[in-house]
Parts: sequence; structure tokens; C-alpha cells
Amino acid sequence: MTASSAAPKIAPLPAPKTGARLVVEALDAQRVEFVFGYPGGAIMPVYDAITEASFKHILVRHEQGAAFAADAYARVTGRVGVCMATSGPGATNLVTGIANAMMDSVPLVCITGNVASPLMGTDAFQEVDILGVTLPIVKHSWIVRDPADIPAIFAEAFHIAASGRPGPVLIDLPKDVQIGVVAAPVQATPAKDTARRLDPSQLRRAEAAIGLAERPLLYIGGGVRIANAVAEVRQFARNTGIPAVSTLQGLGALAPDWPGNLGMLGMHGTREANEAVQACDLLIVLGARFDDRATGKLSGFAPHARVIHIDIDAAEIGKLRDAHIAITGDVKTVLPALSPRPLAITPWIERCARERARHEARYDAPGEGVYAPALLKELSERAGDTFVAACDVGQHQMWAAQHCRFASPFAHLTSGGLGAMGYGLPAGLGAKLARPDAHVVTISGDGSFIMNIQELATLKRYGIALKIVLLDNASLGLVRQWQELFFDGNFSEIDLSDNPDFAAVARAFGIDAFRITKREEVSAGIDRLLAAPGPCLAHVLIDPKENVWPLVPPGKSNAEMMHGEA
Repeated sequence: MTASSAAPKIAPLPAPKTGARLVVEALDAQRVEFVFGYPGGAIMPVYDAITEASFKHILVRHEQGAAFAADAYARVTGRVGVCMATSGPGATNLVTGIANAMMDSVPLVCITGNVASPLMGTDAFQEVDILGVTLPIVKHSWIVRDPADIPAIFAEAFHIAASGRPGPVLIDLPKDVQIGVVAAPVQATPAKDTARRLDPSQLRRAEAAIGLAERPLLYIGGGVRIANAVAEVRQFARNTGIPAVSTLQGLGALAPDWPGNLGMLGMHGTREANEAVQACDLLIVLGARFDDRATGKLSGFAPHARVIHIDIDAAEIGKLRDAHIAITGDVKTVLPALSPRPLAITPWIERCARERARHEARYDAPGEGVYAPALLKELSERAGDTFVAACDVGQHQMWAAQHCRFASPFAHLTSGGLGAMGYGLPAGLGAKLARPDAHVVTISGDGSFIMNIQELATLKRYGIALKIVLLDNASLGLVRQWQELFFDGNFSEIDLSDNPDFAAVARAFGIDAFRITKREEVSAGIDRLLAAPGPCLAHVLIDPKENVWPLVPPGKSNAEMMHGEA
């Protein structure tokens, strides 16, 4: 037989693959670095397959910890975070973390196992309709019915989670889909974003309004971090000279030492920030949503201001406050298109600078006890520009927002919209894995810390060198403060005086730990914390009666701030 008459070669058929193997390949195709999860019966085939994955799986000790760790990883890196759990209680334990990501616009892919398809709807062991449970708190969700669809579904899931206004998505995998064998899976097709074209007429209207304003003010929200628009915001502020206030999620978008940075506005905002909002005649809103904790009584918020609202989500514009000029688009794209130029607003700039100097925080509180704001300020300054704080929820959260120095919005991680206690420790471990070179510090309170204290075991197992500052006032401090001020001092169920010795608990987990009880011990304690080669906890005892000031009372406008003893 001659070469020309040889039979044509037939390409071999691809080797059949299980759905579980396709899941691992789909995650590797997205260049996933870490998956945070906890195994169980309904997700076991995927866990069998991940032994050959390129990504690293982090075994947390509670599924809520997986969601919070993935959330923080996503906030720090700007990439999609991934968490995974089994069916039933494993899936429902993810729900708080999914809601947290939805409210703070964090891109997550959440993978759950489920009972086999024929058993779905029969009340099978550990069966929960997790797709139905999470419908209000995800951007999109899937129940995979055919293992051949896994590559395409996963590619679409990562695209949806990260595109537009980011958020969490859910992929539910019945067990029979995971073990099903596929010879020719449906291949993923690259997703294409359709760029939204900016409206030139709105841009020109915005430029004209900015040029005419005598007291313009930037109102910076978390959308600036999400859009990775820090450079653009800082350039716009420098070019125009417009002073700025930030929401809790917008902190760090401006350099803390920039003269026009007036700090956080709202319920626990600075006096100078809230006073500037009340006095401004033009409010330029950058990726913020007029949250009630920022605005106080909405009808009294920025009463003299026209509003330019810039946001990638058109649904946010006009939802709570009418915008005189609405620009739907990415802050990173919109600001350079506004052709910013210096403005003749020197009296306004000088007025804001005077108020900032007049209300500058003092750190010389009387007594020998540890003053938490001073400790947090010193900690952030000593850690420098690599300081990253993963904050829990409570008084310590507000003190950190008021007094820590954040070099960028990627350095401040907190549960903003949901206000979920228990966020700080798992968020800290996710952030430290994302930024091993940084001084990542979890700032927590005794109430919050104990909610996910089991993740100390995760720190130990993987040698994650997270630093923890635990401010212990033996109470639910923020609730206690409200009961003192607004419920006639009727203290109900806020006493945590039976807390354990948290330093001893940490050492039982194999974590280095020590106590700080006096002000004179603070500097040495910060030295020890930052120098520790591995995970380390500083258990700091503070005055149970210390309150967070200023404070806007519930139902009041930001013009009605209470200043307390501060």
C-alpha cells in the first residue's frame, strides 16, 4: 500500500470526564487561586476531584467562614472569590455570606452540592431548595441538569459575578450531575461586555453645574473601589480642588492626608464631613447609594444641594434622592470624560479646611485604661501603607473607620450593607491569603469575635499570619450605647462579662496571644503584634462605658449630631 492510498487517521475521541472533573477544570480555566469550603456528602464527588486541581482549597471550620473569606479575597484582589459547601445545612450556612456580598457588591461564585436529581423535592436527607432560598440575594443562579453544561455555566457565572455591578452567583450541583460521565461537554464561549456609551449631553450638563457651583462636594462611595477608580478620583479631586466626604465603603479612595479629605459622613461620621454636606450647593455622588446610615433623615440631607449622581447601576440613580443630572456609567470612565479643571472655590476650600482643623480628633483621654481610638490610630500608622483592616461590626468598626489611616479602599474591609457580626476573622484570613506581603489585621469586638472563633483553627492549619486586635468591653457595645442613650438606660441582654480569656483560647488553638490592659502597654503590644512571624492575637481590655462619638440619633438629620464627651 502506498502512502497516498493509506486510510485517513481518525482523531481519538476525548476521554470521558465526570461532572466533578469538569467543575475542577472550569475553576482552573478561570485561574482560581483559592477555593474556601467545607465538604459533605452531596459535594463529595467534587472534593474527590479537587485533589488534582491547580487551585488551593482552604478548609474552613464553618461554611459562613468560607463565604466571608472568599468575600474578603475578592475585595482585596478585585477578582471573583469562590466558596463551596455541601447541601442542606452546608448550603444554608453560606446564606449570610451571600447576602453580605450582594449588599456590598462583591463578586462571588458560590458552589453547592445537592441531592441527586430524582430525589429533589422529596424532602431527602440534607435537601434544601438553596436556589429558592437565595433568589433575592444573588445576581443569577443555576441548577445544573446536565454535566455537559458545566464548562459553559461556570464561564458565564464568573462573567456575571464580575461584570457591571458585581455580586454573588450560585451554582447548585445535584450529586448525579457530579458523577455523570460526559464525552463531549459544551465548550464555554468567551463572554462579551457591551460597553455603555456615555451621554455627551449629561457630561456637558455636569461640567456646567460644576463650573457654576460655589460649594461643590464629592460624595465617594464603595463603587470607586469596585471600579478600581482610585487614581481617577484622586486626579479629579486634585484638578478641581473639590473637598470630599466618604461613606464607610469609600474610605481610602482619597489619601488620608489630602487637605480636602473630610473623612466619613453619616451616623458616626466626622463633624466636618456632615457639616460640609449640609452646607454644599452641589453634591457629586460617585458610586454611592444614599444609604440611610450615611444620610440620616433623608429629607434633611444636603438640603441646599443639586445632585450629580454617577453610578454603573441605573437602578440606584433616583432610588432615594432625585438626581438633577444622572450619569449611568463606570466612575473610572466618567470622571476623565468630565474634563476637570481648577475651580474658583477658594473660600469654600478654606472653610472646609478650617472645620477639619477645628474638629480634629483628640487622643488624650483621661485615665490609665486603653483608649481604643488612640490604639487603632497608632496601629494603622505604624503598619504604614501596607495596612489592611478586616473589621467586624460594632463600636470597634466605627472607631476603625474614624481613626485608622487607609492608604486605599482595598485596605478597608467591612460588612457595610448587611452589618454581619462574625465577618472579621474569616475576612482577615481571606485577605491575608490575597495579600501575604501586607500587614493584615482583623479588628474585632468580643461579641463579634466569638461568632466565628473556630476559624483560629484555619489560621493555625495553614500558618496564615493574620494579626488580630480584639477590643473587649465585656458587652455588646453599640447596642449598650443605644440602650443608654435612647432606651433610658434599660440595659437588656448586652452583658458579656462572662467572656472567656480570649488570649488563653487563642493559645489553645496554637495561636500566639497576649493581653493589653493599660495604656502604657499599647506601643509595645503593637510592636509585638506586627513583628509576630505567624498569626497573633492581642486581647485588649477597654472601658465598657466608652461610647462612639459623634452620633446622629435614629430618625434625625445629620445636622443634629450628638457629640458626647469627645
